[in-house]
Amino acid sequence: MENILEVINLNKNLNKFELNNVNFTLERGAIMGFVGENGAGKTTTLKLLLNSMAKTSGQIKIFGKDNVNDEVYIKSRIGYVPDEDYFLSNSTINNHAKALKVFYDNWNDEIFKQYTSKWNLPLNKKISEFSKGMKTKAMIALALSHEPELLILDEPTAGLDPMARIELLDLLREFSGDGEKSVLFSTHITSDLDKVADYITLIHEGKIIESLSMDKLEEKYVMLNGGIEELKGLEKEFIGIRKGEVTFEGLILREKASRYFSDLKPNKPNVENILTFSIWGNK
Repeated sequence: MENILEVINLNKNLNKFELNNVNFTLERGAIMGFVGENGAGKTTTLKLLLNSMAKTSGQIKIFGKDNVNDEVYIKSRIGYVPDEDYFLSNSTINNHAKALKVFYDNWNDEIFKQYTSKWNLPLNKKISEFSKGMKTKAMIALALSHEPELLILDEPTAGLDPMARIELLDLLREFSGDGEKSVLFSTHITSDLDKVADYITLIHEGKIIESLSMDKLEEKYVMLNGGIEELKGLEKEFIGIRKGEVTFEGLILREKASRYFSDLKPNKPNVENILTFSIWGNK
């Protein structure tokens, strides 16, 4: 399968933060969840992908091309939704569309009208009168209107009500369903990723801890729950563990669970389990 995105040995040195040797790839037709705690390096990585921040070293290839040397070509084929809206509060979504369409050869007014109508977004109402959820929907509508091949989303479901979140997740499945387009999806709402992600990339303190398909993650890790006495002093074998007075739960490699805890029933981990217990294990 062709990679639509390749991040190779990416480094960025900031005053109090360092992105350290980041590597991951995203195939065409796939949705990747990009997760980590606040300050882990998610937004920094996305800014580097978009060349809105200069990298210290490393390489980023999008559509097989260098993201700096071929920036104009690449950005014409990317849809981006940031975590904070970029709107002029006294303007309208219709005016924003008119301004943006100048930069895209593939701008499609019908797609723009389709999504603004679907989400009941008033075209000529001031953005200052939009709710946070409406602003997010407006940015998504604009991002999709030039028919991108790669969607990069930074916390897109924050501020959306449950029904709108479901609609967005359905949209992402549909977007990538033809096998040609992909989504890189940074979010704190890990339950959304359980529903739609094909791959998960976990970043912690500027380093990639894991980047695997959901199937491979479920093959590699399990959750174990049991009584404290069943630990047998083997806490160090866990990726991360949480202990109470009489019980424990922890994330562990499946092979170690079979070797040391064959009497305990393994449970399939979700994205939140992998995120939280991996972070606990690295502190």
